[in-house]
Amino acid sequence: MRLSPRTVQEIDSPMGATYALLAGRSGERALLDLAQAAPSYPPAPEMVEHVTKIAHEPNGAAYVPSPGLPRLRDAFAADLSRAYQSPVGADQMVVTAGCNQAFCLVAQALTEPGDEVIEVLPYYFNYDMWLRMNGVVPRYLEPGPDLVPDPEAAEALITPRTRAIVLVTPGNPSGVTLPPDVLADFYALAKRHDIALIVDETYRSFRDTVRPAHDLFAEPDWARTLVSLHSFSKDLAIPGYRVGAVVGSPELNREVMKLLDCVAICPPRVGQEAAWAGLTSAQEWRRARADEATEKRRWLETVLAERPGGFELLSCGGFFGWVRHPFAGRGTDDVVRDLITRYDTLVIPGTAFLPDDRQVFRVSFGNVDRAGLTEFAGRLELMAKDLHG
Repeated sequence: MRLSPRTVQEIDSPMGATYALLAGRSGERALLDLAQAAPSYPPAPEMVEHVTKIAHEPNGAAYVPSPGLPRLRDAFAADLSRAYQSPVGADQMVVTAGCNQAFCLVAQALTEPGDEVIEVLPYYFNYDMWLRMNGVVPRYLEPGPDLVPDPEAAEALITPRTRAIVLVTPGNPSGVTLPPDVLADFYALAKRHDIALIVDETYRSFRDTVRPAHDLFAEPDWARTLVSLHSFSKDLAIPGYRVGAVVGSPELNREVMKLLDCVAICPPRVGQEAAWAGLTSAQEWRRARADEATEKRRWLETVLAERPGGFELLSCGGFFGWVRHPFAGRGTDDVVRDLITRYDTLVIPGTAFLPDDRQVFRVSFGNVDRAGLTEFAGRLELMAKDLHG
Protein backbone atom coordinates (compact mmCIF):
# COMPACT_ATOMS: atom_id res chain seq x y z
CA MET A 1 0.00 0.00 0.00
CA ARG A 2 1.03 3.63 -0.39
CA LEU A 3 0.74 6.02 2.50
CA SER A 4 -0.20 9.67 2.12
CA PRO A 5 2.98 11.78 1.82
CA ARG A 6 1.27 14.65 3.68
CA THR A 7 0.84 12.40 6.73
CA VAL A 8 4.14 10.56 6.44
CA GLN A 9 6.10 13.81 6.24
CA GLU A 10 4.42 15.24 9.34
CA ILE A 11 6.03 14.88 12.77
CA ASP A 12 4.92 12.23 15.24
CA SER A 13 3.03 13.45 18.28
CA PRO A 14 5.44 15.44 20.47
CA MET A 15 3.66 14.01 23.50
CA GLY A 16 4.41 10.45 22.45
CA ALA A 17 8.00 11.31 21.55
CA THR A 18 8.56 12.96 24.92
CA TYR A 19 7.04 10.17 26.97
CA ALA A 20 9.14 7.64 25.06
CA LEU A 21 12.21 9.23 26.68
CA LEU A 22 11.06 7.92 30.05
CA ALA A 23 12.58 4.57 29.15
CA GLY A 24 16.03 6.12 29.52
CA ARG A 25 15.54 8.09 32.75
CA SER A 26 17.90 7.59 35.65
CA GLY A 27 15.27 6.79 38.25
CA GLU A 28 17.42 8.37 40.96
CA ARG A 29 14.59 10.71 41.89
CA ALA A 30 10.82 10.56 41.87
CA LEU A 31 9.43 11.46 38.45
CA LEU A 32 8.17 15.02 38.05
CA ASP A 33 5.68 14.84 35.19
CA LEU A 34 5.28 18.40 33.95
CA ALA A 35 4.40 17.36 30.42
CA GLN A 36 0.77 16.31 30.26
CA ALA A 37 -1.79 19.08 30.76
CA ALA A 38 -4.14 17.00 32.87
CA PRO A 39 -5.70 17.42 36.31
CA SER A 40 -4.26 15.26 39.08
CA TYR A 41 -7.65 14.79 40.75
CA PRO A 42 -10.72 12.71 39.80
CA PRO A 43 -14.05 14.15 38.66
CA ALA A 44 -16.50 15.47 41.23
CA PRO A 45 -18.39 12.76 43.17
CA GLU A 46 -21.68 13.94 41.67
CA MET A 47 -20.34 13.20 38.21
CA VAL A 48 -19.13 9.73 39.15
CA GLU A 49 -22.48 8.90 40.74
CA HIS A 50 -24.39 10.07 37.66
CA VAL A 51 -22.21 8.10 35.25
CA THR A 52 -22.62 4.98 37.38
CA LYS A 53 -26.39 5.43 37.30
CA ILE A 54 -26.43 5.96 33.52
CA ALA A 55 -24.31 2.83 32.98
CA HIS A 56 -27.09 0.73 34.51
CA GLU A 57 -29.90 2.23 32.43
CA PRO A 58 -31.16 0.36 29.36
CA ASN A 59 -30.19 3.20 27.01
CA GLY A 60 -27.02 4.16 28.86
CA ALA A 61 -24.83 3.14 25.92
CA ALA A 62 -27.10 4.43 23.15
CA TYR A 63 -26.24 6.99 20.51
CA VAL A 64 -27.11 10.62 21.17
CA PRO A 65 -28.43 13.14 18.62
CA SER A 66 -25.81 14.54 16.23
CA PRO A 67 -25.52 17.99 17.87
CA GLY A 68 -25.05 16.35 21.27
CA LEU A 69 -27.01 15.29 24.32
CA PRO A 70 -29.86 17.83 24.50
CA ARG A 71 -29.63 18.40 28.24
CA LEU A 72 -25.87 18.91 27.99
CA ARG A 73 -26.31 21.54 25.28
CA ASP A 74 -28.95 23.30 27.38
CA ALA A 75 -26.72 23.25 30.46
CA PHE A 76 -23.68 24.44 28.55
CA ALA A 77 -25.64 27.22 26.88
CA ALA A 78 -26.75 28.40 30.32
CA ASP A 79 -23.18 28.13 31.63
CA LEU A 80 -21.76 30.20 28.77
CA SER A 81 -24.54 32.77 29.03
CA ARG A 82 -23.71 33.30 32.71
CA ALA A 83 -19.95 33.36 32.18
CA TYR A 84 -20.04 35.82 29.26
CA GLN A 85 -23.06 37.80 30.43
CA SER A 86 -24.55 37.43 26.94
CA PRO A 87 -27.09 34.95 25.59
CA VAL A 88 -25.70 31.85 23.90
CA GLY A 89 -28.22 29.32 22.61
CA ALA A 90 -28.13 25.54 22.66
CA ASP A 91 -28.85 25.64 18.94
CA GLN A 92 -25.51 27.42 18.40
CA MET A 93 -23.36 24.53 19.61
CA VAL A 94 -22.29 21.05 18.57
CA VAL A 95 -20.77 18.67 21.10
CA THR A 96 -17.53 17.01 19.95
CA ALA A 97 -15.10 14.37 21.19
CA GLY A 98 -12.84 16.94 22.83
CA CYS A 99 -11.56 20.33 21.70
CA ASN A 100 -8.97 18.77 19.37
CA GLN A 101 -11.76 17.22 17.35
CA ALA A 102 -13.70 20.46 17.48
CA PHE A 103 -10.80 22.30 15.84
CA CYS A 104 -10.20 19.59 13.23
CA LEU A 105 -13.85 19.58 12.18
CA VAL A 106 -14.03 23.38 12.02
CA ALA A 107 -10.79 23.62 10.04
CA GLN A 108 -12.05 20.96 7.63
CA ALA A 109 -15.32 22.84 7.19
CA LEU A 110 -13.56 26.14 6.46
CA THR A 111 -10.58 25.21 4.30
CA GLU A 112 -9.39 23.44 1.19
CA PRO A 113 -5.83 22.39 0.30
CA GLY A 114 -3.81 25.49 -0.54
CA ASP A 115 -5.79 27.77 1.77
CA GLU A 116 -4.03 29.61 4.60
CA VAL A 117 -4.69 29.91 8.32
CA ILE A 118 -2.93 32.39 10.62
CA GLU A 119 -1.50 30.88 13.81
CA VAL A 120 0.07 32.84 16.65
CA LEU A 121 3.51 31.68 17.82
CA PRO A 122 3.95 29.59 19.84
CA TYR A 123 1.18 27.49 18.29
CA TYR A 124 -0.61 24.45 19.70
CA PHE A 125 1.13 21.60 17.90
CA ASN A 126 -1.92 19.42 17.16
CA TYR A 127 -3.60 22.29 15.31
CA ASP A 128 -0.49 22.97 13.27
CA MET A 129 -0.13 19.26 12.47
CA TRP A 130 -3.75 18.98 11.34
CA LEU A 131 -3.55 21.95 9.02
CA ARG A 132 -0.39 20.67 7.38
CA MET A 133 -1.72 17.13 6.98
CA ASN A 134 -4.71 18.56 5.14
CA GLY A 135 -2.68 20.72 2.77
CA VAL A 136 -3.49 24.00 4.54
CA VAL A 137 -0.63 26.50 4.79
CA PRO A 138 0.02 27.93 8.28
CA ARG A 139 1.04 31.60 8.32
CA TYR A 140 2.86 32.30 11.56
CA LEU A 141 2.21 35.49 13.51
CA GLU A 142 5.06 36.63 15.74
CA PRO A 143 3.70 38.00 19.03
CA GLY A 144 5.06 40.98 20.94
CA PRO A 145 7.59 40.71 23.78
CA ASP A 146 4.73 39.96 26.17
CA LEU A 147 3.62 37.13 23.83
CA VAL A 148 0.38 38.99 23.05
CA PRO A 149 -0.26 39.12 19.28
CA ASP A 150 -0.91 42.38 17.43
CA PRO A 151 -3.96 42.54 15.12
CA GLU A 152 -2.14 44.97 12.82
CA ALA A 153 0.69 42.50 12.37
CA ALA A 154 -1.89 39.80 11.65
CA GLU A 155 -3.51 41.94 8.97
CA ALA A 156 -0.19 42.05 7.09
CA LEU A 157 -0.35 38.25 6.79
CA ILE A 158 -3.84 38.11 5.26
CA THR A 159 -4.01 37.09 1.60
CA PRO A 160 -6.88 36.06 -0.69
CA ARG A 161 -6.30 32.45 0.48
CA THR A 162 -6.64 33.26 4.20
CA ARG A 163 -9.63 31.51 5.75
CA ALA A 164 -9.14 31.94 9.52
CA ILE A 165 -7.12 33.31 12.41
CA VAL A 166 -6.57 30.92 15.33
CA LEU A 167 -6.17 32.18 18.89
CA VAL A 168 -5.75 30.05 22.02
CA THR A 169 -6.45 31.87 25.28
CA PRO A 170 -5.25 31.14 27.90
CA GLY A 171 -2.47 29.94 25.64
CA ASN A 172 -1.19 26.44 25.12
CA PRO A 173 1.80 26.38 25.51
CA SER A 174 2.43 29.97 26.66
CA GLY A 175 -0.32 30.34 29.27
CA VAL A 176 -0.86 33.92 28.08
CA THR A 177 -4.42 35.18 28.51
CA LEU A 178 -5.44 37.65 25.82
CA PRO A 179 -7.21 40.79 27.11
CA PRO A 180 -10.81 41.35 25.95
CA ASP A 181 -9.82 44.44 23.95
CA VAL A 182 -7.23 42.45 21.98
CA LEU A 183 -9.83 39.79 21.20
CA ALA A 184 -12.24 42.54 20.14
CA ASP A 185 -9.64 43.96 17.74
CA PHE A 186 -9.00 40.53 16.24
CA TYR A 187 -12.75 40.03 15.85
CA ALA A 188 -13.05 43.36 14.02
CA LEU A 189 -10.12 42.39 11.79
CA ALA A 190 -11.61 39.00 10.90
CA LYS A 191 -15.03 40.52 10.27
CA ARG A 192 -13.55 43.20 8.01
CA HIS A 193 -11.82 40.56 5.87
CA ASP A 194 -14.72 38.07 5.98
CA ILE A 195 -12.65 35.31 7.55
CA ALA A 196 -13.23 33.21 10.67
CA LEU A 197 -11.82 34.02 14.09
CA ILE A 198 -11.34 30.66 15.83
CA VAL A 199 -10.82 31.09 19.58
CA ASP A 200 -9.85 28.03 21.61
CA GLU A 201 -11.10 28.67 25.16
CA THR A 202 -10.18 25.33 26.71
CA TYR A 203 -8.64 26.97 29.79
CA ARG A 204 -11.18 29.78 30.26
CA SER A 205 -11.99 28.65 33.81
CA PHE A 206 -8.34 28.91 34.80
CA ARG A 207 -7.88 32.67 34.55
CA ASP A 208 -7.13 35.04 37.42
CA THR A 209 -10.54 36.69 37.12
CA VAL A 210 -14.22 35.76 36.98
CA ARG A 211 -14.91 38.56 34.51
CA PRO A 212 -15.98 37.48 31.01
CA ALA A 213 -13.08 36.36 28.83
CA HIS A 214 -14.47 38.62 26.09
CA ASP A 215 -17.59 40.49 25.04
CA LEU A 216 -17.87 39.00 21.56
CA PHE A 217 -21.08 37.07 22.23
CA ALA A 218 -22.75 40.45 22.75
CA GLU A 219 -22.13 41.32 19.10
CA PRO A 220 -25.47 40.98 17.24
CA ASP A 221 -23.97 38.97 14.38
CA TRP A 222 -21.04 37.30 16.19
CA ALA A 223 -21.72 33.90 14.65
CA ARG A 224 -20.86 35.18 11.16
CA THR A 225 -17.23 35.60 12.29
CA LEU A 226 -16.51 33.99 15.67
CA VAL A 227 -16.03 30.27 16.27
CA SER A 228 -15.55 29.52 19.97
CA LEU A 229 -14.06 26.13 20.88
CA HIS A 230 -14.40 24.53 24.31
CA SER A 231 -13.31 21.52 26.32
CA PHE A 232 -14.58 19.89 29.49
CA SER A 233 -11.37 17.89 30.00
CA LYS A 234 -9.60 20.20 32.43
CA ASP A 235 -12.58 22.12 33.78
CA LEU A 236 -14.34 18.93 34.90
CA ALA A 237 -11.32 16.58 35.14
CA ILE A 238 -12.55 14.21 32.44
CA PRO A 239 -9.81 14.27 29.75
CA GLY A 240 -10.27 10.59 28.94
CA TYR A 241 -14.01 11.01 28.42
CA ARG A 242 -13.34 13.24 25.40
CA VAL A 243 -15.97 15.97 25.47
CA GLY A 244 -15.72 19.41 23.85
CA ALA A 245 -17.88 21.75 21.83
CA VAL A 246 -18.04 24.05 18.82
CA VAL A 247 -20.01 27.26 19.38
CA GLY A 248 -20.78 28.94 16.08
CA SER A 249 -23.28 29.65 13.35
CA PRO A 250 -25.97 27.19 12.23
CA GLU A 251 -24.36 27.14 8.78
CA LEU A 252 -20.94 26.14 10.14
CA ASN A 253 -22.41 23.68 12.62
CA ARG A 254 -24.29 21.89 9.84
CA GLU A 255 -21.00 21.21 8.06
CA VAL A 256 -19.35 20.21 11.35
CA MET A 257 -22.09 17.63 11.92
CA LYS A 258 -21.54 16.15 8.45
CA LEU A 259 -17.89 15.63 9.28
CA LEU A 260 -18.62 14.42 12.80
CA ASP A 261 -21.03 11.82 11.46
CA CYS A 262 -18.26 10.39 9.28
CA VAL A 263 -15.56 10.19 11.95
CA ALA A 264 -17.42 9.44 15.19
CA ILE A 265 -21.22 9.40 14.60
CA CYS A 266 -21.39 11.22 17.95
CA PRO A 267 -19.08 11.80 20.90
CA PRO A 268 -19.22 9.13 23.64
CA ARG A 269 -22.44 9.29 25.59
CA VAL A 270 -20.77 8.59 28.93
CA GLY A 271 -18.60 11.67 28.55
CA GLN A 272 -21.55 13.87 27.70
CA GLU A 273 -23.48 12.55 30.71
CA ALA A 274 -20.49 13.29 32.95
CA ALA A 275 -20.17 16.81 31.55
CA TRP A 276 -23.87 17.48 32.13
CA ALA A 277 -23.59 16.34 35.74
CA GLY A 278 -20.55 18.54 36.26
CA LEU A 279 -22.20 21.64 34.81
CA THR A 280 -25.39 21.20 36.81
CA SER A 281 -24.19 19.72 40.12
CA ALA A 282 -20.55 20.63 40.70
CA GLN A 283 -20.26 24.41 40.49
CA GLU A 284 -18.57 24.82 43.87
CA TRP A 285 -16.21 21.94 43.06
CA ARG A 286 -15.27 23.64 39.76
CA ARG A 287 -14.51 26.93 41.50
CA ALA A 288 -12.41 25.19 44.14
CA ARG A 289 -10.34 23.35 41.51
CA ALA A 290 -9.82 26.58 39.57
CA ASP A 291 -8.64 28.30 42.77
CA GLU A 292 -6.17 25.46 43.34
CA ALA A 293 -4.76 25.94 39.84
CA THR A 294 -4.35 29.65 40.53
CA GLU A 295 -2.38 28.86 43.67
CA LYS A 296 -0.11 26.51 41.71
CA ARG A 297 0.51 29.14 39.05
CA ARG A 298 1.46 31.68 41.68
CA TRP A 299 3.77 29.21 43.36
CA LEU A 300 5.48 28.41 40.06
CA GLU A 301 6.02 32.13 39.58
CA THR A 302 7.45 32.32 43.10
CA VAL A 303 9.91 29.43 42.81
CA LEU A 304 11.15 30.62 39.40
CA ALA A 305 11.22 34.32 40.26
CA GLU A 306 14.96 34.30 40.99
CA ARG A 307 15.73 32.41 37.74
CA PRO A 308 17.22 29.29 39.35
CA GLY A 309 20.18 28.14 37.29
CA GLY A 310 19.46 30.89 34.77
CA PHE A 311 16.09 29.41 33.72
CA GLU A 312 13.58 32.20 33.06
CA LEU A 313 9.79 32.00 33.30
CA LEU A 314 8.65 34.01 30.27
CA SER A 315 4.91 33.63 30.84
CA CYS A 316 2.48 31.69 32.98
CA GLY A 317 -1.25 31.03 32.97
CA GLY A 318 -3.95 28.42 32.48
CA PHE A 319 -2.13 25.13 33.10
CA PHE A 320 1.24 26.23 31.73
CA GLY A 321 4.55 27.95 32.24
CA TRP A 322 6.77 28.89 29.26
CA VAL A 323 10.40 28.67 30.31
CA ARG A 324 13.63 29.73 28.61
CA HIS A 325 16.70 27.63 29.35
CA PRO A 326 20.16 29.24 29.71
CA PHE A 327 22.17 26.93 27.42
CA ALA A 328 22.59 28.99 24.27
CA GLY A 329 24.94 26.47 22.70
CA ARG A 330 22.66 23.46 23.16
CA GLY A 331 19.53 22.45 21.31
CA THR A 332 16.34 22.46 23.37
CA ASP A 333 15.58 18.85 22.47
CA ASP A 334 18.92 17.87 24.05
CA VAL A 335 18.20 19.96 27.14
CA VAL A 336 14.79 18.32 27.55
CA ARG A 337 16.31 14.88 27.04
CA ASP A 338 18.82 15.58 29.82
CA LEU A 339 16.08 16.81 32.13
CA ILE A 340 14.26 13.52 31.64
CA THR A 341 17.13 11.05 31.60
CA ARG A 342 19.42 12.65 34.20
CA TYR A 343 17.04 14.63 36.41
CA ASP A 344 13.78 12.64 36.12
CA THR A 345 11.87 15.75 35.06
CA LEU A 346 9.46 15.55 32.13
CA VAL A 347 8.68 18.71 30.10
CA ILE A 348 7.81 19.37 26.45
CA PRO A 349 10.43 21.08 24.24
CA GLY A 350 9.44 24.39 22.69
CA THR A 351 10.42 23.01 19.29
CA ALA A 352 7.06 21.21 19.36
CA PHE A 353 5.30 24.59 19.34
CA LEU A 354 7.57 26.63 17.07
CA PRO A 355 9.05 26.41 13.58
CA ASP A 356 12.54 26.88 15.06
CA ASP A 357 14.48 26.50 18.32
CA ARG A 358 14.13 29.47 20.71
CA GLN A 359 15.57 27.89 23.89
CA VAL A 360 12.15 27.38 25.51
CA PHE A 361 10.09 24.52 26.88
CA ARG A 362 6.58 24.06 28.25
CA VAL A 363 5.84 23.22 31.85
CA SER A 364 2.39 21.94 32.78
CA PHE A 365 1.72 22.11 36.51
CA GLY A 366 -1.72 20.47 36.50
CA ASN A 367 -0.61 17.20 38.07
CA VAL A 368 2.17 18.50 40.36
CA ASP A 369 1.72 19.97 43.84
CA ARG A 370 3.57 22.87 45.50
CA ALA A 371 6.29 20.58 46.80
CA GLY A 372 6.79 19.21 43.31
CA LEU A 373 7.13 22.70 41.86
CA THR A 374 9.69 23.59 44.51
CA GLU A 375 11.60 20.42 43.67
CA PHE A 376 11.40 21.34 39.97
CA ALA A 377 13.15 24.65 40.62
CA GLY A 378 15.83 22.82 42.58
CA ARG A 379 16.44 20.38 39.75
CA LEU A 380 16.82 23.21 37.25
CA GLU A 381 19.43 24.80 39.48
CA LEU A 382 21.24 21.47 39.87
CA MET A 383 21.24 20.89 36.12
CA ALA A 384 22.76 24.30 35.45
CA LYS A 385 25.39 23.73 38.13
CA ASP A 386 26.33 20.34 36.65
CA LEU A 387 26.58 21.64 33.10
CA HIS A 388 28.36 24.88 33.94
CA GLY A 389 30.71 23.26 36.40
